[in-house]
Amino acid sequence: MSKLAKSKTNSTSVPSVSPIDLGKMPPQNIELEEVVLGAIMLEKDAIVSVVDILSPSSFYVEAHQKIYKAIIDLFSADKPIDIITVTEELKRQGMLDEVGGAYYIAQLTSRVATSANIEFHARLIQQKYIQRELIRVSSEIQTRAYDESVDVNDLLDFSEAQLFDIVQGNIKKESVPINLLISEAIKQIEEAGKREDHLSGVPSGFTKLDNMTLGWQNSDLIIVAARPSMGKTAFVLSMARNMAVEYKRSVAIFSLEMSSMQLVNRLISIETEIPSNNIRKGKLRLDEWRQLNAKIKALESAPIYIDDTPGISIFELRAKCRRLKKKFNVDVVIIDYLQLMTGPPDLKGNREQEVSIISRSLKGLAKELNIPIIALSQLNRAVESRTGNKRPQLSDLRESGAIEQDADVVCFIHRPEKYGMLVDDDGNSLVGIAEIIVAKHRNGAVGDVRLRFRDEIARFVELDEISPIDDNLAIKPIITKSSRMNDDIVSPIDDFKPNTSFDDEAPF
Repeated sequence: MSKLAKSKTNSTSVPSVSPIDLGKMPPQNIELEEVVLGAIMLEKDAIVSVVDILSPSSFYVEAHQKIYKAIIDLFSADKPIDIITVTEELKRQGMLDEVGGAYYIAQLTSRVATSANIEFHARLIQQKYIQRELIRVSSEIQTRAYDESVDVNDLLDFSEAQLFDIVQGNIKKESVPINLLISEAIKQIEEAGKREDHLSGVPSGFTKLDNMTLGWQNSDLIIVAARPSMGKTAFVLSMARNMAVEYKRSVAIFSLEMSSMQLVNRLISIETEIPSNNIRKGKLRLDEWRQLNAKIKALESAPIYIDDTPGISIFELRAKCRRLKKKFNVDVVIIDYLQLMTGPPDLKGNREQEVSIISRSLKGLAKELNIPIIALSQLNRAVESRTGNKRPQLSDLRESGAIEQDADVVCFIHRPEKYGMLVDDDGNSLVGIAEIIVAKHRNGAVGDVRLRFRDEIARFVELDEISPIDDNLAIKPIITKSSRMNDDIVSPIDDFKPNTSFDDEAPF
């Protein structure tokens, strides 16, 4: 059976909504169900018009569900569909008597004058099914809401998941003529041509990486993977800062590992260039307080939204991303990190299957919202046991090969000094050097980009960007660039207001 057929034959029972419970009959149109089934058995290609609209559970009458399932089974096996073949298939499945016998099958075809309107009739049947499903879900939610033993957060997750299943199961995208797609493509090319940097996606702020990717592209799933302590979080926070501060792009960060205050402190350290240890201790010199006061303003006004819900489920993430997209038109979503997410609550399988569902759902969400989603991922321990330069590779992605398949871009972070490699083959220092390895790029080139990692502020910067604080690094030659932030006039310390709050309006 095809994937489509499998997904549409999960339920063959009559909906659980009782007319007694609601005081009225559930939405239905039995006559239309008979007409559609009869038309499918009369017209050779009628099934093609409705197969992506109806599933067996779309029918209200249980006998009709079984008849349509037999039709789907024949269609999936590339067998002809008519009165005889459907009757034989039901007989083979032992269901012919349950649906009313061969007489009832023949009677269905007698009700049809033409199949010209079969698609319209199928959509009406599906509409009735959606109404019944909404009644069923709302009834279940109401029952659970009255149960005092049910946790309200679990109830919200259940409600959201059930409604999402109904929506996802009934969103159908129509085929688009190529001339319309070409027109849209030309518009995008023209817009990209007007940009001085010629980037078509969201810039990372790192020139060589952006030249390779043309920016992070809409609808792409980008995986950034590394072993612990390589700087995964520091890398995406550096990018988030660049996107929001330099390019005014809205960034949503979902942190499953660190608290929102920890992330904010790291962003403050990145933006102000004050060592993160000093910020954590609160031991700032007078000049550092002034530096903080002068440079924090850009970060305060940056469109960055942080959610630190631990163990967030894929359903909850999807709902929050939709709200953020609608309310703040976010340009990119960052998830730290993928393996800490949870899959569907009713999944009965191993962790690898759960991670596969999560990665597939993230790719679907990126397409739905038409934004890039950047998800961090762990690598397995095979990297440490490998001899040589210990550069990570695609097979090192932890727990699921589906991550590699679903991702449009896979980047690894490799810092040789972490493995005691302080010089390269040419004798050049590797202290503070980080390699961003683009190992998979579905729509472009792969390769390596070298960045510098400033450990004292946990920030990745361009290789030739250095601060006076780093003058003692043994990496030559060094090109020193003055920061544009040095142009800011340092305000008196009295102007600093440590209790100043951010926007009180919570986006989540």
